[in-house]
Amino acid sequence: MTDAVVFDLDGVLLDSARAIIGCINDALEELGEPRRPPADLRRFVGPPLADGFTELVGPERAGELVVAYRTRYATASLELTTVFPGMVAVLEELGADRPLAVATSKPLAYTKPLCDHLGLTPYFAVIEGPSIAEIEPKTDTLRRALDALGLAPGADAPMIGDRLHDVEAAHANGLRCVGVLWGFGTEEELRAAGADAIVAAPADLSALAL
Repeated sequence: MTDAVVFDLDGVLLDSARAIIGCINDALEELGEPRRPPADLRRFVGPPLADGFTELVGPERAGELVVAYRTRYATASLELTTVFPGMVAVLEELGADRPLAVATSKPLAYTKPLCDHLGLTPYFAVIEGPSIAEIEPKTDTLRRALDALGLAPGADAPMIGDRLHDVEAAHANGLRCVGVLWGFGTEEELRAAGADAIVAAPADLSALAL
């Protein structure tokens, strides 16, 4: 049995596509930019906003887009975000005999209200994310989650993620990473990043050595 299990939030626990993509398009429109097809914006779900927004509108306006986005997201996230089917059962099973944690790039100002609203908070010993005022590498967020769990890098505490940033952060902290295919990354992205295992459905997590 593992020492703990760490989960990414968006794309692993939460289906946040409607909220995030809708708010990005509304913010783009406010800045006088064209709305984008939702399929074109899915790849911006998960990584830090500043990275994707710089690509969308350039470095000069990325900060402005972040502000416009966040003005909408605080409310929309509670209305439009859902828990992926099957994930509560996974949390109940894995959390029965070890601590669980969240390590996310979403600011805690949004993460904690979402977890409270969706009834997820009681499942986790630790919920870590950056402050709303900082851009933090996922590697640092995950390291802080390990510290809060009382674990050192290299512990047997796999990271469950859906994007290459999760794989990179896990490996930088000496952890395994299990990639999931119901989120916002692709199998090609996860394999290229070096995911240690890849699963297609939440129930498949039970078959792994977690």
